[in-house]
Parts: sequence; structure tokens; C-alpha cells
Amino acid sequence: MRGRKHILLILTAMIFLCGNMVYAQNTKVQESKRDKLEKEIKMLDKQLKDNAAKSSSALANLSLIRNKIEARKKLLVESDNEIASIDSQIEAKEKEIQTTQARLDTLSLYYSKLVKSAYKNRDSRIWYMYILASDNLGQAARRFGYLKNLSQSMNDQAKKVQEVRKELEEQTLQLEEMKKTAVAVKGQRQAQVNELAAEENSSQQLVNQLNKDKKKYQAQIAQKKRQVEALNREISRLIAQAAAEAEAAERAAKKASSSKSSGSKSSGTSSTSTAKKTTPSKTTSTTIDTKLSTNFAANKGKLPWPAEGSVVDHYGQHYHPVYKNVKLPFNSGVTIAVPQGSSVKAVFDGVVKQIVVMPGYNQCVLVQHGTYFTFYCKLGSVSVKSGDKVKIGQKIGTVDTIDGETQLHFQLWSGRNPQDPELWLR
Repeated sequence: MRGRKHILLILTAMIFLCGNMVYAQNTKVQESKRDKLEKEIKMLDKQLKDNAAKSSSALANLSLIRNKIEARKKLLVESDNEIASIDSQIEAKEKEIQTTQARLDTLSLYYSKLVKSAYKNRDSRIWYMYILASDNLGQAARRFGYLKNLSQSMNDQAKKVQEVRKELEEQTLQLEEMKKTAVAVKGQRQAQVNELAAEENSSQQLVNQLNKDKKKYQAQIAQKKRQVEALNREISRLIAQAAAEAEAAERAAKKASSSKSSGSKSSGTSSTSTAKKTTPSKTTSTTIDTKLSTNFAANKGKLPWPAEGSVVDHYGQHYHPVYKNVKLPFNSGVTIAVPQGSSVKAVFDGVVKQIVVMPGYNQCVLVQHGTYFTFYCKLGSVSVKSGDKVKIGQKIGTVDTIDGETQLHFQLWSGRNPQDPELWLR
């Protein structure tokens, strides 16, 4: 029975240890998610404050606030998960304390019995009489061993009682800390609920403002539509031009290779030099890098973001969030709200094809990655020039603040077809 109890205690300790490890891992994951969401909310807060002083676009502010509301709701979900995890751990810790208390009670009871037994036999003369009354030397030796071990058992048991009592004290302190954490997290959650209510109120005020000044904002939408259409036309033209150049270079390279092969058969060494003369020197630089194309495609969903921020306008066709029957211009990329002065970085190795300036988008940089292209717009300064080879993570430029809004517009194309960047970025 004693052996079974010992095994049961070991198994119980292992279960609680595993529970603590899982709890620690879950807590780290939750803290990471919470930190990321809090960082996004702070950045959106800063953008809203900057916009309040410089931007007249209620729609831009509405997008920022709604992103902030979404982040706040996710933060509340994480808080709820954290509270549930802490409550579960508190319950497990209380059970652990109960088990430890039961062990302490058992050890204390056994120790008290040993003490009583020793007290009854406290007179050394009784011990001697007990040994001398033995029938033989063997029995005397056994009785002497029993009396000697009684003292050792008492000391061992006293030590065990002290160890378990200390363990119980530590578990009780851990429980108190967990309860304090639970109270703090629940307080933070309530503060987040209050913040969410204030943000939803601000969102409604902007909706009212947009409804009140409908003509003014419809004029802004019309202007934005013209800018977007102009940008889309220019990007299509640039990519078509780059693709045509690459295709022409590929054909020229194949033709030169074919001429070189046939010339070698008929003329030997002299035809080789002729082939070299007829091959344009720029062919190599404009030839599509198929290896780069393959690598780019293999990294779908793993590419780094060009800048750290919050997506305020997603890829595709959308309707106005307030004027429900007004169709917004088709977004061939994503618009990312970023802090002022943010750097923009290449999402993959490539070659800078063009740098253009567009109304409403300032400077734009087109980078070719084999048969893929990325486009970075709304830059105030550019750190590269046409023809430069860039590496993944290399700085391309700095985001500009246009009409009070600091946003990066990013597009990704496969050949002549625009892609949803969010499917490609990690």
C-alpha cells in the first residue's frame, strides 16, 4: 500500500509539473499576441493624433479608428483567453495545495505517533531492561536496532514534515500571485472595454460627419478615383514595358544561341566571335531570371512586409463604409498606415526598373523579381536608382506624409496580373 501511495504521489507531481509547463507556454504565446496588438493600437493612436492636426479626410480617420476597434476586440479576446487560463491554473494550484496539505497531515500524524512512542520509552532503564530480557543474542540485537532506529525515524520524519510544510508555503505564495495577476488582467480588460466604447463612439461621430458633408466627401472620392485609375494605368504600362523588354531579350538570346550553334558547325572558331558581336551587351541585364522567379513563387506567404504598420485598405473591390451604394476604386494592392518617417524595404531580391512620380502617390519604385514585380508608392525619399540590384530587406526609401496621412501603398504582380499582397506576405 505504501508503494502504491508513493507512485500515486509521483504521478500527481508529474501531472502538475506538465500543467505548469503548458501554462507557461500558453502565457508566453498570449503575451506575444497581446504585445503585438497593443503596439498596433499605439501606432494607430499616433496616426490619429497626427491626422487630427493635418488631415481633412474623415474617411481616412474612419479607416484608422475601425482598424483600432478591430485590434481592440482582438485584444479583448486575448484578455479573455488569459483570464480563463489563469482561472484554470488557480483551480489546479488549489487542488495541488489540497494534495500537499493531505500529505502534510499524514506525515504529521505519523510523526506524532513516533513522538508518543519515544515519550513512553523515555526512561533509558526501560530500554536496557527490554534488551536484557531478550531470549538470545539475536533477539537482543534486533531490539537494540529497533530502539536505535526509532530515534533516526523521528529525525527523518521531522525533516519530511518541514520539507512538505515549506513546499505548501511556496504553493500558497504562488496561488496568491496568480490571484493578483487575475485581478490585474481583469482590471485591464475592463479598461479595454471602456476604450472600445469610446472608439465606437468616435467612429459613429465620423459616420455622422460623413453623412452631413456628403457632397464634400464625394468630391474627395472622385478625385481619389482619378488618382487610382492614373496609377493603375501607369503601373500596367510600366510592367507591360518591362515584360516586353524581357521577352524581346529572351528571344534575342535564344536567336544568338542558335546562330552560335549553327556557326560553330560550319565555320569553327571564327563563327564564335561573330556570334559575340551580334549579341547585344544589354541582353544579359534584361533577360528574365527564371531562378529568381522560381524562388519568389516558392516564398508565397513567407515574404517580409515592406513596412511595419496596419492595413487600412485591402486588395480588391470595396464599397464606401458609409455611402453603401458608392463603389470605391479597385485596389490593386494594399495600403498600410505607418508611423511618420518609416523606412520601406524590398520584400525580395530584384532589380529596380523604374522610379516615377504620380499625383496623390508622390514617388513610386518598381522592382522586378524575374517574372514578378513589386511596387512601392507614397515615398517621400528614395534610396535607390533605376538599374540598381536590391537585396531582401534593403531600404528602398522613406514613406511620405501626404495630406496628413502617412501611408505606404504596395502592389505585387505576377507577370501582367495584380495579386493580393496579403496572400504573399507573412
